Amino acid sequence: MRRRQSSATWLLLAHIGLIIYASLYPFWPWRWPPGMGLPWLFGLNWPTRFWAFDVEANLLGYIPLGLLGFAAAIRSGWNLRAALMLGLLPGPLLSFVMETLQFFLPGRVPSLSDLSFNTLGSMLGVLLGLVLHGLGGLQRWQDVRDQWFGASSAPALALLALWPVALLYPTPLPFGLGQWLPWWRETLLEALDGTPWALQWGDAVSVEHELPPGLEALAIALGLLAPVLLMVSVARPGLRRLALAGGAVLLGLVGTATSTAMAFGPDHAWAWLSEATRPGIGLGLSLALLACLLAARVAAALGLFAICALIGLISIAPSDPYLTLNVQAWEHGRFVNLYGLTRWMAWTWPFLAAAWLAARLVQKPQ
Repeated sequence: MRRRQSSATWLLLAHIGLIIYASLYPFWPWRWPPGMGLPWLFGLNWPTRFWAFDVEANLLGYIPLGLLGFAAAIRSGWNLRAALMLGLLPGPLLSFVMETLQFFLPGRVPSLSDLSFNTLGSMLGVLLGLVLHGLGGLQRWQDVRDQWFGASSAPALALLALWPVALLYPTPLPFGLGQWLPWWRETLLEALDGTPWALQWGDAVSVEHELPPGLEALAIALGLLAPVLLMVSVARPGLRRLALAGGAVLLGLVGTATSTAMAFGPDHAWAWLSEATRPGIGLGLSLALLACLLAARVAAALGLFAICALIGLISIAPSDPYLTLNVQAWEHGRFVNLYGLTRWMAWTWPFLAAAWLAARLVQKPQ
């Protein structure tokens, strides 16, 4: 059977990366467990008490791993036995490696319950995949994808699926992903602290300033427009593009509202939809509708330009002090795992999308 490119494969790789990040965050300090010899290093203990949040996170976090592994194998043309192996084996193996490595991180507590719930979650994911496959759901999705999207669209669909996840991380502006420069600046300042270049370097990279209302509205519009242009670059022409654009915008609105609710409370979920942000959202919606009329390669070129402009604007946008306090609460509170999962997605999603669009432009038209 001919192997086909599946978006589930890209989502599976992305989910494995997110699990590794969430399991090993904050990645320091590494040290050998005191009083523990090598034979005992792999001995996981059952915890004395359970926390509902940890149980839910360990169970739910591995359900997509089993489902995506099974779906990726089936939709890539593998037989059922290979699909079951790809769905069932990575979860327990990955969980065992992560729990073992957590022995070396004093801030993390490895346990047999985590491994058990991770394994159970992976099994539930495979069971869900079997049900969907038995009902013809995976094949129907493939048929729908072939009808709505062109060839080689799997990476773009994976990026579009990850966009709402990236929006869960608090950002200085709605849809303002890619604010990586401040983190690099702080890291470089700490590294150069106490050296002859510290003051001069700090002055050179202190570029944050208040964005004028027009540029702020433009940054919000570009953040909403970029995934729509990414979608148009792989979607087949016609009215279906309007439905896809509407779905992408709806996901963006819900993702931003969810992020605000987690940062400031459910009562403030839509507080970001203010008089200051509405012009940018209105502009983004208008441009998204017009983008549905573009040819695929034109949309890819404009999408690359929009993402680069967004990265430039959001990199000089100032950080909200209230937002900074809530991010710190995420980092040290109950959302620590989600913080690790979403922060790198929010930082890297525009760069990954820009790299894919650039590669798309140099490909020969199909």
